[in-house]
Amino acid sequence: MAAESTKNPSSLTSSSLCHMCSPLQRINGFVRDSTLLSLARTFTPPSHRETPNVFIYWNYAGSSNVSVDMANRDVLTALSQIIDPDFGTDIVSCGFVKDLSIDETSGEVSFRLELTTPACPVKDMFEKRANEVVTELPWVKKVNVTMSAQPARPLYADQLPKCLQSISNIVAVSSCKGGVGKSTVAVNLAYTLAGMGARVGIFDADVYGPSLPTMVSPENRLLEMNPETKTIIPTEYLGVKLVSFGFAGQGRAIMRGPMVSGGELDYLIIDMPPGTGDIQLTLCQVVPLTAAVIVTTPQKLAFIDVAKGVRMFAKLKVPCISVVENMCYFDADGKRHYPFGEGSGSQVVQQFGIPHLFDLPIRPSLSASGDSGTPDVVSDPLGDVSKIFQDLGVCVVQQCAKIRQIVSTAVSYDRSVKAIRVKVPDSKEEFLLHPATVRRNDRSAQSVDEWTGEQKIQYGDVPEDIEPEDIRPMGNYAVSITWPDGFSQIAPYDQLQTMERLVDFPEPLTSHANA
Repeated sequence: MAAESTKNPSSLTSSSLCHMCSPLQRINGFVRDSTLLSLARTFTPPSHRETPNVFIYWNYAGSSNVSVDMANRDVLTALSQIIDPDFGTDIVSCGFVKDLSIDETSGEVSFRLELTTPACPVKDMFEKRANEVVTELPWVKKVNVTMSAQPARPLYADQLPKCLQSISNIVAVSSCKGGVGKSTVAVNLAYTLAGMGARVGIFDADVYGPSLPTMVSPENRLLEMNPETKTIIPTEYLGVKLVSFGFAGQGRAIMRGPMVSGGELDYLIIDMPPGTGDIQLTLCQVVPLTAAVIVTTPQKLAFIDVAKGVRMFAKLKVPCISVVENMCYFDADGKRHYPFGEGSGSQVVQQFGIPHLFDLPIRPSLSASGDSGTPDVVSDPLGDVSKIFQDLGVCVVQQCAKIRQIVSTAVSYDRSVKAIRVKVPDSKEEFLLHPATVRRNDRSAQSVDEWTGEQKIQYGDVPEDIEPEDIRPMGNYAVSITWPDGFSQIAPYDQLQTMERLVDFPEPLTSHANA
């Protein structure tokens, strides 16, 4: 939702921070607190250190009974009363406060609250509370609060395909059976997030039965090609970018991920094909999914299939953040009826620890909107169904923000020591692996007989001085390593941690020279 919080926010309060503010630098008639700026950078998460955390400018012209230190302390202490409900940390420690400017002569205070998503569900509350708490200071005459958003880059963005480097969050909407309303949920979720202020795209990944052209009706129903970059330009409807094989026109169509250029997106919603087969597995391996939303119906049979999907995502390290149970109930004669039974969705939540469950009713209008080309949340934004999707949208924003705090394992090749470096953030563990060891431990069908388990690749087949040509993340659970002989190895993080490690290496692990 908002910027990632620090690991130990309690260790630095805005009050203690301000008491440490010295010395002051005078620049063009203003005073800039360099120590505070340095401290702000120190306690700001790495993804936000590209821009300074807090700038404080003080107009020293005139006279006042309020000192610079007192003014700084007052404003930041007041703002530290505002707690991010998801992280449980004040907005000063989270690094949301930017460009703090104080004019002594007029008593005017200006600052910017920078969030990591324009769809932050509490941004209005932040703005209102910030205005209120600073206005309560006795020497303050006027408060100017500006809201902005600086979306966090994807983790290890430089290692991702270019088309994915500008997408902050990728959310899969999945089901293990067809006909449960997965596409309906995907489309309405996308337009809900867009209504919250986010930049959103939908990718219809169901090659054999694309639904997107039926559910939305853009004026331009054909995808276009950029003649200069040779990339596909998504079509657009009501501000949401759309990609589907249904928009590719008649005849043969080839559409690969690197060919699509959707620009900067806060959220890309992938309408997954139903099932848990090779297509779904490959999508999860190739695309670094942030999270997954599971769509099901109340029947027990659907629960069995959902369990398969949840296990698939768990194996691939993709967090399932919510279950949407479609066609749950209808209201008639003053009563709520459950024609397909109830409780299977709750069973999924309890058994697998998925944090949120949303029930969608049986509504003719919801079905009709899918056929009309206008999503229900657009045609009836104040309806009961839209409110449910609004809650789902808030859930997606909040959960994606929390997930981004969890840094996944990083794997790179360190040329200075000719070793593969592995960083495991959960345990703060870091170790080196000999490239030949990694290559010899490949467990794919090319190296191990699937029927007998016999190792096909022999020890002597791998040169001791072999070096990887490229290492890239493979979804959230592994890396893809390309070797000089053209072999592409998928190495799961769990497997890397079990391999024999280099005990003696020529330099400490804190020194990095990654390829």
